[in-house]
Amino acid sequence: MREHLKHYIGGRWVESEGGERHEVINPATEEPVTAITLGTAADVDKAVAAAREAYESFSQTSVEDRLALLQRIADEYKARMGDMAKAISEEMGAPISFAGAAQAPAGLGHFLATAKALKDFAFEEQIGKATVLHEPIGVVGLITPWNWPVNQINAKVAPCIAAGNTMVLKPSEECPSNAVILAEIMEAAGVPAGVFNLVQGDGPTVGAAIAGHENIDMVSFTGSTRAGIAVAQAAAPTVKRVHQELGGKAPNLVLEGAKLDEVLPPTLQGVLANSGQSCIAPTRLLVHESQKEEAEQFAKAMFAQTKVGSPDEQGMHIGPVVNKTQYDKIQELIESGIEQGATLLEGGPGLPEGVNRGYYVRPTVFADVTPDMRLFREETFGPVATITSYASSEEAVRLANDTAYGLSATISGDPEAARPVAAKLRAGLVTVNSWGPDSGAPFGGYKQSGNGREFGAYGLRDFMEVKTLVGA
Repeated sequence: MREHLKHYIGGRWVESEGGERHEVINPATEEPVTAITLGTAADVDKAVAAAREAYESFSQTSVEDRLALLQRIADEYKARMGDMAKAISEEMGAPISFAGAAQAPAGLGHFLATAKALKDFAFEEQIGKATVLHEPIGVVGLITPWNWPVNQINAKVAPCIAAGNTMVLKPSEECPSNAVILAEIMEAAGVPAGVFNLVQGDGPTVGAAIAGHENIDMVSFTGSTRAGIAVAQAAAPTVKRVHQELGGKAPNLVLEGAKLDEVLPPTLQGVLANSGQSCIAPTRLLVHESQKEEAEQFAKAMFAQTKVGSPDEQGMHIGPVVNKTQYDKIQELIESGIEQGATLLEGGPGLPEGVNRGYYVRPTVFADVTPDMRLFREETFGPVATITSYASSEEAVRLANDTAYGLSATISGDPEAARPVAAKLRAGLVTVNSWGPDSGAPFGGYKQSGNGREFGAYGLRDFMEVKTLVGA
């Protein structure tokens, strides 16, 4: 079992002030795989002080210096890609093939995309007699989840560095080793001491301390809407900027007459990839009533053919979900679908056949799901798809938008016909015949899916302050 019992503060690995040991469970074996120390408010105070001291000089560095630093970080990251993939696979259950091909490279992509955005970014613009300046915002607190761990860490770390900010990171205690590797990458790349600080810990202690800290100028949070509300409430007394990417319940609106065998594989794959643990997974399949049976048969066959297997084996299978809490929540939602009258087409409750340990979920498809059912409304975060039929294009859009969330939406069908439909969907990301974002384009949600944007130039702008200069 690996041990990461120190925090990275002020360019050094330091002992916690009063923290407790926490063991991370491998979701495939249900055995401990990593131990960390859950930090304290005192640890956060030390990290914030280090970040505040480093800000004075780092905020004054040139764009050229920060571009060179981002490139050095990217080079060091490439050398540690295999370590990153292995840690993610063992701690949150992503199959090693998927971790190596998608999880770890996604983290690299943010450094490359942010460097490109920084190179072209206009830090000054003239509006009438005024000069508008974009400046570093200060010390930023980063709180990140476990599902795409280093991807979501680097979506924040990269623009912080590019903007000239300093930071304190609290990664998820369910998947902490990728953040430790990132700290080692930062050190090897020559990131100045105090610019990047890492405090391991849980949300109620370290997360709350970051959100409410009077010397943190901005908090950027990715996670559930419930936790995001708590972060915003903790941040309110200090009136700091709160930047959030929260939950989702994405529709997959299949246009009438679409060739299902062509358009459904790449979009339904978004429900299966990462064992369904993606906030943009297009889980709510909306199909025209004339294609209801065809869609049901296709989804049933695709999910039935999806293999579930060990994360340490190469292949295109899916692994377990991250922990018992998530497993139990998914099982409860599957049971609710049965109880509320949905038609179970494939999968269902319990472990897959031949599996006797681990938090594995059977790839599951429900038909005849209506808006009053929990499966239609609640974020499942597992390999579970629902099918709902519509009679008209107006009803399809209404069903797609009938959610408290608005992070993403998917359209399956003719791209030309999808364009006017996309304009009616209340979501920050709309994908056509695909489900993933673009690391250079803005990413963020409408409604209860958050506020602010990450990725590329929009993400860089959101990690900066705006000053108007008149008369100089």
